[in-house]
Amino acid sequence: MSQLLKLGVPKGSLQDATIALFRRSGWKIEVNGRSYFPEINDPSIDCALCRAQEMSVNVEGGSLDAGLTGKDWVAENRSDVHVVTDLIYSKVSARPARWVLAVAYDSPVKTIEDMEGKKISTELVGFTRRYFDDLGINVNVEFSWGATEAKVVSGLADAIVEITETESTIKAHGLRVIHDLMQTNTQLIANHDAWKDTWKREKIEQIALLLKGALRGGKLVGLKMNVPESKIEEVVNLLPSLNAPTVAHLYQSEWFSVETVIDSDVVRDLIPKLLEKGAEGIVEYPLNKVV
Repeated sequence: MSQLLKLGVPKGSLQDATIALFRRSGWKIEVNGRSYFPEINDPSIDCALCRAQEMSVNVEGGSLDAGLTGKDWVAENRSDVHVVTDLIYSKVSARPARWVLAVAYDSPVKTIEDMEGKKISTELVGFTRRYFDDLGINVNVEFSWGATEAKVVSGLADAIVEITETESTIKAHGLRVIHDLMQTNTQLIANHDAWKDTWKREKIEQIALLLKGALRGGKLVGLKMNVPESKIEEVVNLLPSLNAPTVAHLYQSEWFSVETVIDSDVVRDLIPKLLEKGAEGIVEYPLNKVV
């Protein structure tokens, strides 16, 4: 019987971003209707959709060999799992999210110490209770079933602990952040027994390698150009690069072909400077993976 890795894919807000990341990594995951068992173009992987909040529990319990979930939900569930790697991506941006304590804009609460005796609404109940207990601050933490920001507005809570990347939703509800509790990101986690299995471990490590390569590739671009010999030093000195750029003579010419890989954020400012220094025929192209 062939080996099979049971892999959990987060259902919900991260589902589309995760499937897109796997596609760039070489795995095509197809979700069919309401099925919780997506198809994948790898006969050695068996996929299952699972809420991020429950993923670490299912991985720890052995229902799944590995899965992707938030660092926050591993902490919330106190799950005993092997963290293979951190993967920073989301449906909004490529940066870590934060769990923050927020109150109404006109609230007299200014610091976390002012929360003594107050009520907090959050999905992250266990972690929040432990956090305040460690600080010696007595609070009443209640589970929120959704629309958490509205709990303060409607008077159902004095504050919320909520996840945010840009704070835009929090501010839109007339709230302000007074304290950061945790920075979180997606993690690839594995069951300890699966991690001890040689074949499964190699498969999980392959997935981690290519997912990280796809994330890195998404932040970089390739740049090619032609440069006259008289300008080559000036152009090369302008180029930031993972390593030294590739420079090659064009056939029977006094021109060079220059190729490099750079951060996508610098391209818009770099191209005009390259043209100014004498580069021509500049081509920018996306990178699928950088390993």
